[in-house]
Amino acid sequence: MTAATATTTKARPAGRRGLSPGRVLAWSAMAAIVLITLLPFYWILRTALSSNSALAADPGNPLPVDPTTGGFERALGLQSTEEAIAQGGAGGGLKFWRYLINSVIVSTLITVGQIFFSAMAAYAFARLRWRGRDKVFALFLAGLMVPTIFTLLPNFVLVKELGLVDNLLGIALPTMLMTPFAVFFLRQFFMNVPREVEEAALLDGAGKIRIFFRVMLPMASTPILTLGVLTYITAWNDYFWPLMVSYSDSSRVLTVALAIFRAQTPQSGYDWSGLMAATLIAALPMLLLFACFARRIVSTISFTGIK
Repeated sequence: MTAATATTTKARPAGRRGLSPGRVLAWSAMAAIVLITLLPFYWILRTALSSNSALAADPGNPLPVDPTTGGFERALGLQSTEEAIAQGGAGGGLKFWRYLINSVIVSTLITVGQIFFSAMAAYAFARLRWRGRDKVFALFLAGLMVPTIFTLLPNFVLVKELGLVDNLLGIALPTMLMTPFAVFFLRQFFMNVPREVEEAALLDGAGKIRIFFRVMLPMASTPILTLGVLTYITAWNDYFWPLMVSYSDSSRVLTVALAIFRAQTPQSGYDWSGLMAATLIAALPMLLLFACFARRIVSTISFTGIK
C-alpha cells in the first residue's frame, strides 16, 4: 500500500492538476474573448496601414491593402493638402500637435479640479457630522441617475452666459468641480479610515482642515491616483460636449478633430486610412495609461467596496 501511494504521488506532483474538459472549455472561452477584444484593434491598424484609394477595391482583405504610412503622416499633419488629395485622403496640414495640447490641457484641468473638490466633499460627507448629512448625500448621489444628455443644454447656456464658448475652460468647466461618482468613490475610502487616526491628530492640536490635507489626503493617495486615471481617460475620450462648445482650432480637442477625416474626397469618399490612423494615435496614450495602472485600479476598487 505504501509503495502504491508513493507511485501515485510521484506520477501526479503536488500543485499540478490534470487537463479536464472544464479547464479546456474555460481556456478556450478566454482565448475567444481575447481574440474578439483584440480583433477591432488589429482591423484599425490594418486599415491605417492601407492605401485609402485601394481600400474600396479590396475591402475584405485581412492584410493591409497596398501598405503605406500615408494615413499616419496625414494624422500627424506631415502631409500638405495637395499630397493628401493625391493619395485619396483628407486632413492635409492637420494641426495635430495643437489638438493634442488642447486635449492635454482640458483633461488635466478636469482631473485636477475634480479630484480636489470631490475629495473635500467626500471628506465632509464621510467624517464631518452635521444635520441632514445623509439626506444631502442621498440627494447628491441621485445625480448618478441623471443621464448626461439632459445636462448638455443647461451647461451650454451657462457656459455661453459666462462667455466661455470656444474656450478650453468652457470645455472643462461642467465636470471640473466635482461629479457624484468621484465623491462617492472617495467617500467609500474615507469611511474605511480608522477614526483613531483622526482622533490622534485632534489630540495633537490639528484642526479639520489640517487633518484633511496632512493626514487624509496622503492616506488616500492610491484611490486618488485611481480616480485620476479614470477621470483623465473619460475626459480625454469625451466627444459630444467639446463638439458643442468649440468652433475653431484654438479650442478644438483631438477627438473632435478626427471628424476632419470624414470629409468627402473626390477620389474615394471618406479618408478611412487617415481616420483609423488618427484614432489609433489618439487612443494609444490612454491604452498605455490604463495598462500601467490596471492592477492598481482593480485593487483600489475592491478595497473601497465598489461593486
